[in-house]
Amino acid sequence: MIDTVELMRKVRSIRILTNRLVDERLAGDWRSSFHGQGLEFEEIREYHPGDDVRTIDWNVTARTGSPQTKRFSEERRLTVLFLVDVSGSQSFGSGARAKSDLAAELACLLALTSIRNQDEVGLVLFSDRIVKTVPPRKGRTAVMRIVREVLAAADGAVGGGTDIAGALDWLAAVQRRKAVVFLVSDFQDEGWEGRLAALARRHDLICCPVSDPAESRLPAAGLVELEDPETGEAVWADLSSRAVREAFDADAAARAEALRSTFRRSGADFMDFRTDEDPIGPVRAFFRRRAAARRSR
Repeated sequence: MIDTVELMRKVRSIRILTNRLVDERLAGDWRSSFHGQGLEFEEIREYHPGDDVRTIDWNVTARTGSPQTKRFSEERRLTVLFLVDVSGSQSFGSGARAKSDLAAELACLLALTSIRNQDEVGLVLFSDRIVKTVPPRKGRTAVMRIVREVLAAADGAVGGGTDIAGALDWLAAVQRRKAVVFLVSDFQDEGWEGRLAALARRHDLICCPVSDPAESRLPAAGLVELEDPETGEAVWADLSSRAVREAFDADAAARAEALRSTFRRSGADFMDFRTDEDPIGPVRAFFRRRAAARRSR
């Protein structure tokens, strides 16, 4: 059962936090980081030497007796979609913030930034199935609904396993118009890697792995029971053993690097987030990197 009062408290808390973080500089970084999704017709004007002859409007040229060309400008409005994992593992958090809370905060931060540019924001929640969809809309109300739905899914114990491949296939089938897609997950799943490249060719895909520090470094805590939040499978581990802890840490580091390599090979962009860190740092660094790459082209 979802505690409505607690849910609204979390929504207000995230709104206050992200409103403070979303300033004009971040909104400007957003504009310089993302292209519009097409061209809009602007006007007919007289042809000038150097204009692309393919833009000549021959009907208007025939009526006026002089060459006339169509002028286009980049369409600035974007469709921004948040594809958010709400499976059982997202409820984990070794500190004050669970991965599901971080996912909601990140979606709010990015969505509030995007609507300053009159973009439309939508949401797809998934676990081992598509849990909920929110069609793209403009405005602050649309943003706060996204935050509310992400938090409600986590608090309502959607749980279960993770099917990233199914979520990517679903989005590829229903989203025909090019969009900016933020895939937010801990990526604790297999068999999805081959789907990324196909989606990245059609959309501007940014993968956002969220993690908790306890998932990459174990404490010297003695004999403990570790449970998989998605399957319920439990194992005992002796964390007083340095060899056990070092093997776990090395495996976690290798998995993180393999994940980044998968993103690079697929052509998807990415930024990493941790529950013990403020998300604004990775977001700003990502925007700066994207803007610099656009200027260099």
